[in-house]
Amino acid sequence: MSATDDLHTDDPAGSLTLPATATRDHDPDELYADFEAWVSGQGLQLYPAQDEAILELVTGANVVLATPTGSGKSLVAVAAHYFALARGVRSVYTAPIKALVSEKFFALCGVFGSANVGMMTGDAAVNADAPVLCCTAEVLANIALRTGRDSDLAVVVIDEFHYYADPDRGWAWQVPLLELTRAQFLLMSATLGDTTDLAADLGRRTGRETTTVAGAERPVPLHHYYETTPLHETVADLVAGGQAPIYVVHFTQAAALEHAQALTSINVASRAERDVIAETIAGFRFTAGFGKVLNRLVRHGIGVHHAGMLPKYRRLVEQLAQAGLLKVICGTDTLGVGINVPIRTVVFAALSKFDGERQRQLQVREFHQIAGRAGRAGFDTAGTVVVQAPEHEVENAKLVAKAGDDAKKLRRIVRKKPPEGFVSWGRNTHDRLLSSQPEALTARFAVTPAMVLNVIARPGNAFAAMRDLIRTNHTTATQQREQVREAIRAYRALLAAGVVERLAEPDEQGRVVRLTADLPLNFALNQPLSTFALAALDLLDPESDSYALDVVSVYEATLEDPRQVVRAQQNLARGEAVAQLKAEGVEYEERMELLADVTHPMPLQELLTGAFAVYRQTHPWLSEDDLRPKAVVRDMWERAMTFTEYVAFYGLSRSEGLVLRYLTDAYRALRSSVPEPAVTEGVTDIVEWLGALVRQVDSSLLDEWEALTAGTGAGREDVVEVRRPASLSENVRAFTVLVRNTMFRRVELFALRRLDQLADLDPDVDWVAALEGYFAEYPRVGTGPDARNPRLLQVTTEPGRWRVRQILDDPDGDHDWAISAEIDLAASDEAGEPVVLVTAVGPL
Repeated sequence: MSATDDLHTDDPAGSLTLPATATRDHDPDELYADFEAWVSGQGLQLYPAQDEAILELVTGANVVLATPTGSGKSLVAVAAHYFALARGVRSVYTAPIKALVSEKFFALCGVFGSANVGMMTGDAAVNADAPVLCCTAEVLANIALRTGRDSDLAVVVIDEFHYYADPDRGWAWQVPLLELTRAQFLLMSATLGDTTDLAADLGRRTGRETTTVAGAERPVPLHHYYETTPLHETVADLVAGGQAPIYVVHFTQAAALEHAQALTSINVASRAERDVIAETIAGFRFTAGFGKVLNRLVRHGIGVHHAGMLPKYRRLVEQLAQAGLLKVICGTDTLGVGINVPIRTVVFAALSKFDGERQRQLQVREFHQIAGRAGRAGFDTAGTVVVQAPEHEVENAKLVAKAGDDAKKLRRIVRKKPPEGFVSWGRNTHDRLLSSQPEALTARFAVTPAMVLNVIARPGNAFAAMRDLIRTNHTTATQQREQVREAIRAYRALLAAGVVERLAEPDEQGRVVRLTADLPLNFALNQPLSTFALAALDLLDPESDSYALDVVSVYEATLEDPRQVVRAQQNLARGEAVAQLKAEGVEYEERMELLADVTHPMPLQELLTGAFAVYRQTHPWLSEDDLRPKAVVRDMWERAMTFTEYVAFYGLSRSEGLVLRYLTDAYRALRSSVPEPAVTEGVTDIVEWLGALVRQVDSSLLDEWEALTAGTGAGREDVVEVRRPASLSENVRAFTVLVRNTMFRRVELFALRRLDQLADLDPDVDWVAALEGYFAEYPRVGTGPDARNPRLLQVTTEPGRWRVRQILDDPDGDHDWAISAEIDLAASDEAGEPVVLVTAVGPL
């Protein structure tokens, strides 16, 4: 078997034995021989391109590795780390996304042992001083800015190096090349284009020979086709022809799901295959909404994969695909960033995409990056890439075929036109993308106050260092002049704020300007407003009924906006405002003016923005846009909704993965950042509730974070494993809060007289009689802080069940009406949320 991207590191016997003594004097020939022997011991054989790159690395040269996907670049990276370890120097691996960094971290732990490998992603750090460090590109860039040529990182492996040209993030791929001039570099990507100038510049800066290894034959050749049959027919033909697993690439999440559902009309999997799938997923818990849709799809042998899904669903699809149980996966172009899904055939549903600003044709690099995922070395003798023609072209082809050889019918054909706004692409586009080399990488660089601070924080003349960083980077002279102006503006703002000070004479470390306070080690790596949140807590009143939720709002304001949630909240608020304004008889033009001021909920906005304006005077590198008051956790709590109810309420089923990531980030922030004096019983209740909610939806994000912060980490399995979260009812405090919320949800609906929703929750309860009886005695039901008082929820615990009574907050304070219910603990553990059976609604 050849040495592919699969390192087989899940096998403990595959660990690499390091030399007994790490020394810079190790003979290159001996190191190469030892590594080659280890590769052979894995039953692998080096490809020529791998062999060439490894020989260059062991002799100390920089290597630009521009070989196709599946050609074993990961194994070359392992060699680089091995040579560094053997010589007693540190190495670093970096990639564009946290998931890929995490995946490589676990893989390298399997090769070198967990004691030798560390990770920093900004969310958490484990064994950060280890001799092999895995980190995101931005983390490495900030380390490089802080340490410069004095960095202890001697070997730098940068994966997916084509991100060097990314408009927003490319600076992070360029900075290490500029600053770590004593390091040896391995730059890797399947789609680099012409790197002649880049390699020459890298060699000049580091004083090392720099070799480009490119043009290698793809281990698994690709066959390309352009199809004018309807997409479902194309997929059906590929399945029938034995070309599965098939990944159908769409450029929106909605299109991926829509096509997956359409494919259920054809027999993708046999009856026997569907039975195996059903048996495999029998213990997996699918929640309502998208979970039910995915459950039906995978039972047909069809998967969906995109960033909006819950991690547990994406992992399930990957595991089922790895086990050979899924024939078709419909997903987005995140496929191009190295997700671990075995694919024989890639089908492009289109050759255009929306890039955040406009609809455009795919770049050559994008096309080849995605197409390169087809064909699995060691499994497939060839891969297949199919580009599906646009729908109007497919329709025209059908009309031509129907007309046959009849010249009259051919002349009468009224050809379909592309839809309005269509970005033209077709067979010629396909041919051009296929035959062209990836575009040359365009250098990206940006000066920010954070960059200036990092440079000032290191020893030496910061002015000279910043000047060199700007004048010698890879951007144009015009861009560099603007960067100089940005650097001057940033420095003056920092000086005026008293964050830095100019020295009359250089200090003992050669500084002519220095920080007035130590820069935090995690500066620009974690949430930049964490210290602001601590300061803002002093502005809150601990005696206030809303104190616990106000603490939540402080920390929510420091988190990135979950845009889909915020947009949905704003749409709901505007819809409600329109209805109210219409009822009040407000004219259309005035309504439109008033609606411009309606936005999503922003608790404590005035308090926080005022405090932040003061805070920025001593932290001028922060933008006024960095503070983002919002309410997602608070909104969910106040609405007393479960995760499933919240997602359904705002129509977020395609984005539930984003909702979960936000809730996980909020839980991490609240759990790890709220100081002990600020933690009240109410705050603890919310944190426990949020943690239990996240774990029951999908525990994988929290499990990994907690393992990392504890300095441990579990390996990854390549077989389908049904992982169940811990028993919900075991955490009595969190479960009590969940019960309280689900009971209070009924109180709110009761107060609003929402008979239909109450009937959905408890169809066997006579809610009509209950509403008539209560409102005959009292005009309203309280739903404020007094109504949520824990004292109004009475709980009696019995083996296997709880009996609960939620007392209603009537305006007279009689507290003589209640909703009584039983909670089945076993059923709740199974469902991941309290299973409530309302037994009575009425006077006590």
